[in-house]
Amino acid sequence: MNDLLEQVLGEKIDELKNKKLFRELTVLQSAQGPHVTINGRDVINLASNNYLGLATHPKIIDAAVRATKELGVGSGAVRTIAGTLQIHQELEEKLARFKQTEAALVFQSGFTCNMGVIEPLLSPEDVIISDELNHASIIDGIRLSKAARRIYPHSDMDALEKHLQECAGYRLRLIVTDGVFSMDGDIARLPEITELAEKYNAAVMVDDAHASGVLGRRGRGSVDHFNLHGRVDIQVGTLSKAIGVLGGYIAGSRKLINCLIHRGRPFLFSTSHPPGVTAANIAALEVMQEENLQEKLWENAAYFKKGLKQLGFNTGQSETPITPVIIGDGARAMAFSDALLEEGVFCTGIGYPTVPEDKSRVRTIVTAAHTREDLEQALEAFARVKEKLQV
Repeated sequence: MNDLLEQVLGEKIDELKNKKLFRELTVLQSAQGPHVTINGRDVINLASNNYLGLATHPKIIDAAVRATKELGVGSGAVRTIAGTLQIHQELEEKLARFKQTEAALVFQSGFTCNMGVIEPLLSPEDVIISDELNHASIIDGIRLSKAARRIYPHSDMDALEKHLQECAGYRLRLIVTDGVFSMDGDIARLPEITELAEKYNAAVMVDDAHASGVLGRRGRGSVDHFNLHGRVDIQVGTLSKAIGVLGGYIAGSRKLINCLIHRGRPFLFSTSHPPGVTAANIAALEVMQEENLQEKLWENAAYFKKGLKQLGFNTGQSETPITPVIIGDGARAMAFSDALLEEGVFCTGIGYPTVPEDKSRVRTIVTAAHTREDLEQALEAFARVKEKLQV
């Protein structure tokens, strides 16, 4: 091992430890659900993105098992060589109908979608205009692009319009926003963004990672939530959160998808999803249409959010099942998370650089699978920890 490298790595780890931000991975000893087993204890799970409880749905598990038995455990190649199975096309056709777009393309993850969609579409004569609180995958996707970039303060429409005016000389202006912001749980001002885009002849891209399965009819996302079909050019979604499985997708025009098939590097250079994963995603989309899971999700979210506010917690601007409990100091947020786990509630502390240092928090996500008793017990635990730590 290189001594200098080991020294640099040690310094980085020591810095995290000094700030009390160094964390070991939490190991779950059970399936992903409203309750999980950690260190041999059953605890209420408020940390998962499994919004609809689909990760353990019997129909979805059965679909994965059947496809694995029929088609094997792996696809054997990238999509452009020998890795496109009929089942892959079936999933993409189903996604396009679900999102009401001409076509869709599945990537290995939501992160790789954003890494793969921005870079091939834009050139130095173009500009990207991005919300300052967009997800890290969008930020990294922008970094890969040779286009110019502008950042506007979070959901500040006046600032966005000013950037559009100042960037009039560029060939293409692309506005990029999360549909639901993952740390604060607020919803993008998509109708206003779309209106500004149309006023200045700009394109719009929305990342619906935390809106897929949550917003819109049967979870169709933020575009459906605001009835903006045909007015948003690029929709990114995930298959690993509310859908309950794995992967990401891009939905839009046929020209967009054809371009990405030939130029999207994560798509071109990654082996396609195993048949079992693909079949599970298809089954999950079917379950979402058959069962009204969103209603229970939102009912639980409203109940828990109200309870936290009654306890005096700062939940920020959350409008969705993502409800942050903002503590402030990073070390105190981590201590709060640890104390909650001792009380039988698992939700993670989040600090810098994921959020600003003075807005460290414990992020909670309730799901459709939680019972009212689960939520009441969790609120009681929050009350005890609040008193114990004098937050």
